[in-house]
Amino acid sequence: YIFSFKLRNSIQKVLDNKEQAILLINRRGFSTNISCRQCGHVFKCPTCGIALTYHKSEGLLKCHHCDYVEVVKDYCPECGSKHLMKTGFGTERIEEEVHRLFPEARTLRLDSDSARIRTKISKIVNAFENREADILIGTQMIAKGHDFGNVTLVGIVLADIGLNMPNYRSSERAFQLITQAVGRCGRQGKKGEAIIQT
Repeated sequence: YIFSFKLRNSIQKVLDNKEQAILLINRRGFSTNISCRQCGHVFKCPTCGIALTYHKSEGLLKCHHCDYVEVVKDYCPECGSKHLMKTGFGTERIEEEVHRLFPEARTLRLDSDSARIRTKISKIVNAFENREADILIGTQMIAKGHDFGNVTLVGIVLADIGLNMPNYRSSERAFQLITQAVGRCGRQGKKGEAIIQT
């Protein structure tokens, strides 16, 4: 499961009370990588050598480091096998899971894929502020600077993503992101709850 029982129950409670929730995962896309079950080949960026992220909505594999893009193949380029495995998850997968578990919930997604233009960012933020959606799913873009009065739950999915970055300040940055995200709920006199998953 992507969501713990506690987070699922809290989301349902928020929906029942006509309040709003924010779900943060600091990773965009659907799956963090695709590999072959037959030979173990991982689809990697030819420039950077890092695993390409699968973006289901566009049918593309993208490098989030250098912006290399390729169309998703339904077979392994090494051995020709059609047994490919998608592992890990990002904002697209979280959105799909929310729709599966809470079909009545209205969602918005805010990440650099869904809001390439600055005006679109403000449209998504304004729509959520005007209660046109129940759940806002996003990356660090939703963690700071927003004052949503009806948000009573912040769920941080995979809170430890940033801890393993090759930077001596990665733990401090992860803590800052979590703290900023938690600060989005319980504002304007409403009691808030934060659930941090690792």
